[in-house]
Amino acid sequence: MTNPPPPRDHKITLGQARALLAKRPQGIAARGGHFPREAIEAILAQPGCTGIRFYYGTNSDGSTAIVLVGIDDTTTDMTSGEIIDNHFPCPPFCGDGGSALREE
Repeated sequence: MTNPPPPRDHKITLGQARALLAKRPQGIAARGGHFPREAIEAILAQPGCTGIRFYYGTNSDGSTAIVLVGIDDTTTDMTSGEIIDNHFPCPPFCGDGGSALREE
């Protein structure tokens, strides 16, 4: 039986986010990445889905893989539904305008 997670405010300030990202592990080449909205919405649209869990993995080229799966109200992985991977890494998919989250 899983313990339900306690209530938590997930919001942080820009300053807190920058401090966290400044301590990124040195072995990780990518700064981050993104998934398109339709991939996220496909997970969240599943009946009974209450959130998304992520797992870290490693692609065959050694780059970081991020696997997303829906969770139900007991925080159980919904593995018979949508599971996604293949995020767009940054760089090179970082956008042209830069970000206040990182120093250029």
